[in-house]
Amino acid sequence: MRAIDYERPTTLEAAIAVYSSGGTSARYIAGGTTLYDLMKLGVEKPTHLIDITSITNLERIETEGDVLRFGSMALMSDVAETVTVRTEYPLLSESLLKAASQQLRNMATVGGNLLQRTRCPYFRAGQGVYPCNKRQPGSGCAAIGGMDRGQAILGASDACNAVSPGDWPVALTALDATVEIMGTRGHRSFPLAELYRLPEETPQTEHSLDGGDIITAITIPKTAAGRASTYHKIRDRESFAFALASAAVAIEIEEAVVRDVRIALGGVATMPWRARQAESVIVGRTLTRELAVEAGRAAFQDARPGRHNRFKIDLGVQVVADALMIAAGRNVR
Repeated sequence: MRAIDYERPTTLEAAIAVYSSGGTSARYIAGGTTLYDLMKLGVEKPTHLIDITSITNLERIETEGDVLRFGSMALMSDVAETVTVRTEYPLLSESLLKAASQQLRNMATVGGNLLQRTRCPYFRAGQGVYPCNKRQPGSGCAAIGGMDRGQAILGASDACNAVSPGDWPVALTALDATVEIMGTRGHRSFPLAELYRLPEETPQTEHSLDGGDIITAITIPKTAAGRASTYHKIRDRESFAFALASAAVAIEIEEAVVRDVRIALGGVATMPWRARQAESVIVGRTLTRELAVEAGRAAFQDARPGRHNRFKIDLGVQVVADALMIAAGRNVR
């Protein structure tokens, strides 16, 4: 047994102060659905847990005005079932409802969901079982040249090809979301796309947060493309499984011409992946199935498959094409 200190501050300032006193072994806890899992695996070994569930106003869901704003402590299930989200931004609702199980969605928070760690089996094996640069920097990566069926084909490096696991971050990436942060540097905000880092030579550093930072909210600019949107996910089984390939698509079509389109990919990359090359194929043209497939191919033109995951290219192309056609079918003006 390892001793773990536990505190439950009631303000952001107090939580950050406790974190600072706890050092690098301190961890925040909210829903706990990711942290407890990592603790059981021996990936995380905190000596100081800081429960932030008593901090008020972090659970608010706001849908009025020019943006959607979700407090980081809002539950996945609550956001997914919010009427405005479900009807005006279906890709957001679908990305949450296709993630995890109902029990987990009733506990997990939308802020914590942004910081999930990979489900790479080598990373999640016991300490020292396989070389893994995320768990032990400099030890190597057993997935490279090994069994890599579930690994990334976009954004990988010679040090790591672990897939980013989330669904919700992919949908947010498609809609140009912003994260609000509170930390030792005070309040700040930046695009969600800047939260995540490519593995390059330091795969153990997965995001751009400072030690002690707390994600306080997620904001999304409202867009006409939101209603005509979808999150399309292909997985090994119908429920409670991570994506082999997924696509978040939002599209605006006027007089049969695509005026705006946003495409992001999941299950195939080391971070939520914006497919801007695919977007450029479509804008200004009339969408057909053939054009949708062309866009899908553009999304994967830089793919670098390994020994066992080449199928993700063909699968991903069809997932993008299907998502585009589903979203286009919801374009009602």
